[in-house]
Amino acid sequence: MTQIGILSDTHGVLPNEVLNFFEACDEIWHAGDIGNLSVLEQLSKLEKQVRAVYGNIDGQAIRQQCKESLFFTCEDVTVFMTHIGGYPGHYARGIKDKLQELRPKVFVCGHSHILRVMFDKQFDMLYINPGAAGKEGFHLMQTVIRFVIDGKEIRNLEVWEQKKHRA
Repeated sequence: MTQIGILSDTHGVLPNEVLNFFEACDEIWHAGDIGNLSVLEQLSKLEKQVRAVYGNIDGQAIRQQCKESLFFTCEDVTVFMTHIGGYPGHYARGIKDKLQELRPKVFVCGHSHILRVMFDKQFDMLYINPGAAGKEGFHLMQTVIRFVIDGKEIRNLEVWEQKKHRA
């Protein structure tokens, strides 16, 4: 059993409450727009495995440490993660082809700042966008997700949210 924390669009800001929410997690996945290396450093201090992709706002320092996309297996679940992915029925350019090629059981992306979790019947997979954990952008709520992968089973999905306050 592996507990996963997922976040995206921190834009250089990582609330302490998110770190507390991820305390029980075994792995943390960041779906891009990290913002600066301090966010990755804060996540690594939790002593969990951190998997991260870069987003469209991320500079060279982050792009040297992270890839544009990741395809990996967690327990018996294949995962594809990238920053700009769109959503079921409206995937970004090239994503549909990638999904057909890889056939992941979970697809994680960010970019929209909109929390969305849904099952995509066309690709027989769970689609997850954790929304935005940071304060930059139009969203009104900061959100992250955690859930459990147990073998092939995905369960106990929880959302952390807080009203965004401008700095």
